[in-house]
Amino acid sequence: MSDPDLYTALVASLPSSERLFFAKQPPLSRLRLNKRLAALSSDDARTLALVERLLSWAEYGMADDIGVVIARTRIALRDIAQPTLRAIVKERMELRTAIAALRMRQRGDSAPTGIWGYGRWTKHIVGNWADPTFRLDASMPWLRQAQVLMARKDPLELERHILDVTFQQLQRHAARHQFDFEAVVIYVLKWNIFDRWAQSNSEAAARRFSDLSLDALRDFPDLILEGGAQ
Repeated sequence: MSDPDLYTALVASLPSSERLFFAKQPPLSRLRLNKRLAALSSDDARTLALVERLLSWAEYGMADDIGVVIARTRIALRDIAQPTLRAIVKERMELRTAIAALRMRQRGDSAPTGIWGYGRWTKHIVGNWADPTFRLDASMPWLRQAQVLMARKDPLELERHILDVTFQQLQRHAARHQFDFEAVVIYVLKWNIFDRWAQSNSEAAARRFSDLSLDALRDFPDLILEGGAQ
């Protein structure tokens, strides 16, 4: 999409995503969002897909080889021309590196060696492994709360905290982009955060309901559910 008027029309057609965490579902469905994104040029659509795939919460698991993740990031950055989008990718990968370090330390691992993370802070984190926030309070002030929630074993609030941090990072970049391609990508990334939180909240609610049901049944050991096995 090279016509600025088309970007303006596209961004103007998107409902506000500012009320993250306050609604029960994203402000529009992914199907409806994709219909609006069909206005993108093929090159812009490819860049959006690349950034989304790289930053997708579902794309990474704890068992992923960190070398593969880093290589994937560096290759992708060569194909992303926009400085703001490159900065967003780098910020997100550094955030993931810091969270990975917290998780490693929480389970009792020693400071990692070799290639283990991405970004500016890998050596700094290793050199300050015993400090609760790796002495990154000034650069990553959100780490202290993340460390507290991890120590408290509160995964839902930890995820909420991390999603909020990533949302605020996007907000800072959004202030410099209103009606251009970067604004569209930032909106989609916000939508993904919103959707991730809605899913996590639903999954947590389902788990709580299941736990409460099991607790209730423990109080009635002779209860036979209709249609269930005896």
